[in-house]
Amino acid sequence: MTAHFAKRGPVAVITLYNPPMNGLGLATRQAFMQALRQAEQDADVHAIVINGAGKQFCSGADIKEFGTDLTFAEPNLHTMIHAVEHATKPVVVALHGLTMGGGLELALGCHYRVVAAGTQIALPEVKLGLLPGAGGTQRLPRVLGVEPALNMIITGNSVPAEMLAQAPGQKLFDKLVPSAENILEEAVAFAESIADVRPLPQVRQLPCAHPQGEAYFQFARNMARGMARHLPAPVKCVDAVQVATQTRMDEGLLKERDLFLSLMMTPESRSLRHLFFAERATSKIADVPADTPLRPIQKVGIIGAGTMGGGIAMNFLNADIPVLLLEMKQEALDRGIATIRGNYEAQLKKGKLKADKLEQRMGLLHTTLDYADLKDADLVIEAVFEDMGVKEQVFRKLDEVCKPGCILASNTSTLDLDRIAAFTQRPQDVVGLHFFSPANVMKLLEVIRGAHTGKDVLATVMALAKKIRKIAVVSGVCDGFIGNRMVEQYLRQAGFLLDEGCTPQQVDRALEQFGFPMGPFRMSDLSGNDIGWAIRKRRYVERPGYRFSGTADKLCEMGRFGQKTGAGWYDYQAGKRDAQPSALVNQMIEDHRKEKGITPRKIGNDEIVKRLVLALVNEGARILEEGIASKSGDIDMVYIAGYGFPIHRGGPMHYANELGLNQVLTAMRGFAANPLDDAEFWQPAPLLQRLADEGRQFA
Repeated sequence: MTAHFAKRGPVAVITLYNPPMNGLGLATRQAFMQALRQAEQDADVHAIVINGAGKQFCSGADIKEFGTDLTFAEPNLHTMIHAVEHATKPVVVALHGLTMGGGLELALGCHYRVVAAGTQIALPEVKLGLLPGAGGTQRLPRVLGVEPALNMIITGNSVPAEMLAQAPGQKLFDKLVPSAENILEEAVAFAESIADVRPLPQVRQLPCAHPQGEAYFQFARNMARGMARHLPAPVKCVDAVQVATQTRMDEGLLKERDLFLSLMMTPESRSLRHLFFAERATSKIADVPADTPLRPIQKVGIIGAGTMGGGIAMNFLNADIPVLLLEMKQEALDRGIATIRGNYEAQLKKGKLKADKLEQRMGLLHTTLDYADLKDADLVIEAVFEDMGVKEQVFRKLDEVCKPGCILASNTSTLDLDRIAAFTQRPQDVVGLHFFSPANVMKLLEVIRGAHTGKDVLATVMALAKKIRKIAVVSGVCDGFIGNRMVEQYLRQAGFLLDEGCTPQQVDRALEQFGFPMGPFRMSDLSGNDIGWAIRKRRYVERPGYRFSGTADKLCEMGRFGQKTGAGWYDYQAGKRDAQPSALVNQMIEDHRKEKGITPRKIGNDEIVKRLVLALVNEGARILEEGIASKSGDIDMVYIAGYGFPIHRGGPMHYANELGLNQVLTAMRGFAANPLDDAEFWQPAPLLQRLADEGRQFA
């Protein structure tokens, strides 16, 4: 049974037991209703307490049933809440740990609420493109006030219970207890104390109004549109809360349900729900059992104190893991330490970090000029120049000095990890940890699994990624891995569009309107155009005849490497990052077309977006076919967390599903017919063709 019935004197205790989050799946709802009936029918029971087993009260819907018919099967959450609210005996809920979503909505249906300090309270449905669908938008404003309730609903962020308990006039909590340790005993004692009180209080009977009425809600709508212009759910949250101020509860619940169901059908909600599950699935590796023993990581060595090495170090310092930073020269070490301290001091000024925490983190940072000092490290990550010869020197040295069992990791973004591993006598200990710049900010971590990487090594770094708050995605070994292999095709198409008639500004504007934070040319200027230049030079040797636009090489020959040189595809003023269109670059592009004998044509935004995004899709399908990525959701997470793909589109592979794979193939056939494009590239990946033929999707 996933809900247990017990008696403590005159108090019945119903305990939700569906670990780890006590999700309200159908079996739990059925067991709960049975226990509630038992408590109602027992003449010796004078009051009822609802409790959650383990460390949480309840996270709401059971994610294993999310999006299926089981979510709405009777008894559904509305039925549960109605039964609690109209119980003939007082119902007290004991809240601790996480109380979120449907769990909070259930609590709002109870007559009384006892909460432990430290409990996190939230209605996070907006993060799935939805709104609370079981009374949250109607009841929370009645107990907390319209403005604080709407703020919680529209952001979906959790709030500590003690903060809410201090809100003037709040009726959310009837009692705040110091800790969760004795929450059940406190709730039972409270239930005994109010067992004879009548009438039973109901949240639905409380008034709900805002003094400014329509004016306030219009202001709130404008704010919601500004904060999330691609997402409909925040504005619908405003609409639902406004209904709570205008109608009786039953009418409000019907309107809330209509809004919930309409949002569930939107592509934006489908995308966000897809990402919710995709993120949780990234840590599941088919042949690595969940109980694989982990290697202890108590000390991390990092080679290279530059921008990347320093950023990587901060991730571990933030997680209270000591770091030994190695460089070849003291000046480089000093610069690296100064940069790390400067980053922390910037957080201090913004109020995001306290002074004592800053010093604590810096106290965990140690430096050395001697490889021998890495002998006690449990994990060493190299962040040196992206050159195989340099990597060879580093890994041969690490193989000499590091203890047995130390994990040796490369931050390479494109190079062959199996070649790197072969420089050691312990290829089973070698793994790729590709951090994205700035490494202390970006959420993505590509974990590169070599041919010999040990399963325990893989399990260890995946667990460590969670500890340093990264979204880790496993990739096999290939040139560029998942992210950079795909982005090369994206950037190639951007270059071809310049050849055919676009300007950098037009291409960037189209992608930004689609939802990217910046288009391909602004992105290249930010990361450094010389990086792509080095890759293209390698391509010209390895794959003669492989075509690029040629404009990017000319740009680099002009010394325009991007923001770091004050000039790239755009012009930049000193100290500013604003991209200004460059007449010089536009003239270079025109001259290039004349050299090639190309007559420019007008190209619409739809073609721009589809050529770039479907280039990602086709290459992504090849990556899946080859087993470089194990799941299409992994590819989507790489692009969401590492490349700014718009979350409301769900990632490139999910976006292809939304378009329809047959439509994707039709568009690709059109691009293949363009003599200035690359017809060979636009031949559909076998997996893409097969899925379309079978009427299936990327799963």
